[in-house]
Amino acid sequence: MVGTVNVAGSLNPHADASGIMEAPMVEIEHLSLWYGAKRALRDVSMSVPKHRVTAYIGPSGCGKTTLLRCLNRMNDLVDGVRITGAIRIGGTDIYDPTLDVTELRQRVGMVFQKSNPFPKSVFENVAYGPRILGVRNRSDLEGIVERSLRAAALWDEVQDRLGDSALGLSGGQQQRLCIARAVAVEPDVLLMDEPCSALDPIATARIEELMLELKNSYTIVIVTHNMQQAARVSDYTGFLLLGELVEVGVTRELFTSPRDKRTEDYITGRFG
Repeated sequence: MVGTVNVAGSLNPHADASGIMEAPMVEIEHLSLWYGAKRALRDVSMSVPKHRVTAYIGPSGCGKTTLLRCLNRMNDLVDGVRITGAIRIGGTDIYDPTLDVTELRQRVGMVFQKSNPFPKSVFENVAYGPRILGVRNRSDLEGIVERSLRAAALWDEVQDRLGDSALGLSGGQQQRLCIARAVAVEPDVLLMDEPCSALDPIATARIEELMLELKNSYTIVIVTHNMQQAARVSDYTGFLLLGELVEVGVTRELFTSPRDKRTEDYITGRFG
């Protein structure tokens, strides 16, 4: 049986279409989050399989981005946040008080809705993370920059512009540069928060193709308001509503045979 989370939020491991169990990279158990008195996540439990694309869908304000930001503890930066439950990445409890959050964010890269290149050269944008981690040798940095730009399908377009400002790139190129910057430190997990919402259809298609290639090396979790995008790129999809993970499963099955009436109503456009 395909792994699902029922309405009560109990955790069942994922299985692929053949019924083979998939190894989880991320395990979320009974996760709840409050912004002050407002409860934004309600007892969320699920696993995210390794080297797969998992998408979160749902209407605005349902908790998709909040859940995504729990995976690299970015919600720690918000005043008044309270979190209960557990998240393990690669078996490590990421809310362990002894955990180095900087090290966590090296393991869990993030690409935001709006591309945010640094006001530096293309080269220095990609080299930034490795430099922070102590890479100083120029030839090592050059190798990392080329590898990362190739991974982001950007090398051929910028190899003669590495010294130019990243702010001179097109929107789609800037977003791929941000992906290159994220993968330069070789994370285990790559989070993408609506990475195509500000892009035109051609640039969106490039990013989607890139996701399908990158999952061979990284576990990808994406938030998208675009259900067609989730259907195109994700292996698994979770539907959130009012902070609750209503249903999660193999994407094609969730879209064609949802188990919960609320999922069906959202997918068919009855609300949202």
